[in-house]
Parts: sequence; structure tokens; C-alpha cells
Amino acid sequence: MSELLTVILLGIVEGITEFLPVSSTGHLILATRLLGYDAGRWEVFNVVIQLGAILAIVVLYWRTFWAVGMGLIRREPKSWLFLRNLVVAFIPAAVIGLALHHYIEALLGNAEVVAIALVVGGFAILAVERFAPRSDISGVADIPLRTVVGIGLLQCLAMIPGVSRSGATILGALALGVERRTAAEFSFFLAIPTMLGASGLELMKNHAALTSGEGVGLLSIAIGALVSFVVALLVVKWFVGIVTKHGFVPFAWYRIAAGSAALVWLLSK
Repeated sequence: MSELLTVILLGIVEGITEFLPVSSTGHLILATRLLGYDAGRWEVFNVVIQLGAILAIVVLYWRTFWAVGMGLIRREPKSWLFLRNLVVAFIPAAVIGLALHHYIEALLGNAEVVAIALVVGGFAILAVERFAPRSDISGVADIPLRTVVGIGLLQCLAMIPGVSRSGATILGALALGVERRTAAEFSFFLAIPTMLGASGLELMKNHAALTSGEGVGLLSIAIGALVSFVVALLVVKWFVGIVTKHGFVPFAWYRIAAGSAALVWLLSK
């Protein structure tokens, strides 16, 4: 398979899975392993193309961000609470991510870890859907500080590939009493600083490899990000509609099935 076709395929996988509770990074790792490519060579690509999907959130929710920006200028309390919640929830991932960066990198090529995490995460979703308290917190600005800290800490679980950043934050928010739509949208918004930080760190650390041809080149990364942007635009609104009406159980069973199949395939090799 040509590199261009691989870039497009992985961009599609990223765009579909970034905001679903199924682990985009895990799917990219499994896809790379399935296609037989060097995981180390594609590691930076798999992280940085997430910027395309993040840009889709900025485009889809530009009115929200505009309203918050204008509210900050006018010193409206709701806008400042919105910003506070994003910053506070982002801090744990920033601190722990920097402290454990080398350990996290070591896991990024481990497809077996991804498969196990997919299965465990699927059962975790079923448990949250069954036992989560009644959701009564509606609106990102209305999430209490203690709940925000909890969501931020739970997001750190997604440093294990296969856990899913969106899954950890959305299901964590549900377990802490946030209603479904607000939980999903807070996860979307929180992805912006989180993935900007992760992608920026990867680009700085691997600048030499990107320009020397040792890894996947900047042009390929740009194409992959563009593909993930277009696909994410189509997926996000569909996803919000699905979880608002039907919850997360379908994604739980998908995780269990996909993780089990991947694990059988990996162990049979």
C-alpha cells in the first residue's frame, strides 16, 4: 500500500474515532500493526493528526467559543467559569503527561495493551451506564469545581493507549453527575488544550526526524490531519445525537468485540 493511501486511511480512522469513546490512538496503533508498518515511524503522525479532528470542534462550536470570548471581555461570570473549568480539567493531564512522557511513549507501540484496554473500557462503560447517579448538571459553566478536578484526573487514564480520552472524560463526567450532552461537549472542548499540548510536544521532540525523512513527513501529517478534520466534522454531530437518545451502550459492546477480536488476532500471530 502506498504511503499516501495509508495516510488517508489513518486520517479516516482518526476522524471517526477521536470523539467516540473507543480510543482513536488505540485504533491507529492497531491499524498500523494490522498493516504491518513500523509503529515507531508512525508514532508522531498518529498523535499530530489529531489536530485536524480538534479543528473540527472549533469550527462546529465556533458560536460557543465566540460567545465565551465576548463574555470574557464583558467579564460575565458564566464565561469565566467556562474558562476556569477547561483550565482546571486540563492541568492534571499536562502535569502527569510531562512527568510520565517516556513511560507513555513506551506504550504507544503496544497493540496488546490497546486490545486489553478496549475490552476493560467496554465493561467500564456498561458499569457506568448501569450505576451512574442521576445526571442533573447541565452546562459546562455549571459543572462544580470538585467535579471538574475529578474529570481532569480521570482524563489521565487515557494516557494508556486504548482507554480513550473522550471515553474517560465523558464517562467520568456521567459518573460524577453531569448530564449526557454536557458531558460530551465538555470532553470535546477539553480535547483542544489537551491535544494541542500533546501534538506540540511531539513536534518539538521529533523535529529533526520529521525534516530528515526518518519518520513520516510533514506533508503526510498535513494530509492526514486534513482528512481527519473533514471526517470529524461529519461524525461529531451524529455522535451527540446518538448518545443523547441512546446512551453509550452500543460503543461499549463495540469496544468489547473489537478488543477481543484484536487480542485473538495478536495472540495467534
